Amino acid sequence: MTAQFHADLHALIARSAGPISANDDVPALVTKALGAGEGRLTAEGAFATTTGAFTGRSPKDKFVVRDAETDGKIWWENSGAMTPEAFETLLSDMLEAASGKPLYQQDLRAGAAQPHQVAVRVYTETAWHALFIRNLLIRPTPDMPAPGADPVTILHLPGFMADPARHGTRTSTVIALDMARRLVLIAGTFYAGEIKKSVFSLFNYHAPSEGVMPMHCSANVGREGDVALFFGLSGTGKTTLSNDPERPLIGDDEHGWSDEGVFNLEGGCYAKTVKLSRSAEPEIYAATRSFGTVLENLVLGEDSRPLYDDVSLTENTRAAYPIETLPAIAPGGTGGQPRTVVFLTADAFGVLPPIARLTPEQAVYHFLSGYTAKVAGTERGVTEPQATFSACFGAPFMPLHPSVYGKMLAERLRLSGARTFLLNTGWTGGGYGTGRRIDIASTRRLLAAALSGELDHAEMREDPLFGLAVPVALEGIDPALLEPRRTWADADAYDAAAGKLQRLFVENFRKFGPEAAKAAEAGPRLAAAAE
Repeated sequence: MTAQFHADLHALIARSAGPISANDDVPALVTKALGAGEGRLTAEGAFATTTGAFTGRSPKDKFVVRDAETDGKIWWENSGAMTPEAFETLLSDMLEAASGKPLYQQDLRAGAAQPHQVAVRVYTETAWHALFIRNLLIRPTPDMPAPGADPVTILHLPGFMADPARHGTRTSTVIALDMARRLVLIAGTFYAGEIKKSVFSLFNYHAPSEGVMPMHCSANVGREGDVALFFGLSGTGKTTLSNDPERPLIGDDEHGWSDEGVFNLEGGCYAKTVKLSRSAEPEIYAATRSFGTVLENLVLGEDSRPLYDDVSLTENTRAAYPIETLPAIAPGGTGGQPRTVVFLTADAFGVLPPIARLTPEQAVYHFLSGYTAKVAGTERGVTEPQATFSACFGAPFMPLHPSVYGKMLAERLRLSGARTFLLNTGWTGGGYGTGRRIDIASTRRLLAAALSGELDHAEMREDPLFGLAVPVALEGIDPALLEPRRTWADADAYDAAAGKLQRLFVENFRKFGPEAAKAAEAGPRLAAAAE
């Protein structure tokens, strides 16, 4: 039924739209985007463009059709609801707007593991958006077997303005997902990330019913086939730490974890480029200079080269490129069962230890919490660190109740025996503005100890705040760094900051309700802060 719906929809679009440029390759799309004035080439051949008023996602303008399929499944506290009638009106109006209009069509795949692979057809108004999604999803080859899951269609008309009164939207911007029919409508925003994240949202809804745990994480694999997962919100180092020439990359953002192992949902990377440097991230730096890479909102200098430190348009500057652009990637975008799971946080309060080993129960707690912190200066009005909690390290894309994904993580950890660590890339010696950022060399040393199994044999102390197991000593690491309270000049100030962070964790966890009551038992020990 779903396949027939998509076939009928494609036939309707083919009859009514203007010329459709189907499956153009990268050179053709670059040529057409330049011809349409959609951007310009950098000196090295990347395609640079801007996204107008929207330089990031619009989570409050994202809606899920509330129908018999979704009503009892979606976590509506985290998702906007749209009536089936409003969605049908929006679809009809967008199809009418596309009538006679030239469109670009890309037929791609999502999901490197064939049993869970999805055919994705994207229709869009602009050549550069077609180039973007071609870079980021899996590009099918003639010998690729048929997908094992139902198809997805995305109609992307950034120039179409939704009508709140007519379409039930909040503004003229809309990202609407019909989960049952696997159809996505996007309008009123030129920010390309909405396309890729809509595919991820659909996957996150359907994957659990197929026994697959969807994950917003990066993944790589060592020489012995040891797979590692890296969960973390923006700014925690997820992309940087997973890009390691000694550990081929499976993927940098979206994955599934099945009985067979881990597989990449995508075929490309969408890397942040703010303050990117050749020395710190050479692989990503080189990728931003490759022909066909899409650069979003990067200012170019007089020599037509990117100015990575220029944030005059946004701090959310991005590069979208095929994963094959990188020098070390895992063949086929798949790996075995993970041996190590790493939760990354950038604690701007300066409270959490730089690394801690988690019990399976603590792993579920910190997975559901999804903690990091914004720092002063990143947003107007932010004068001190602000805790950010994003369930499962990707709340905007996780439509089901977080406990669904938490239970899947617990089961996957049990079956695989994977070790789990909390790796803090934030501040030490004080919070943001007083302390200093933990240096990248120390972070890499701690990560290496976790991945190699060195920490399995290290002497541990129990952190009084969260009950975490923290190494007492590690070769090459200042012992004081491993005990944050010792790095502060004012111990009382540390205790105050620690107590505040503990309370924030507890307050955040209440939103999960009784479904996560058992997981809450592995959280902070508030009594310890009062002693």
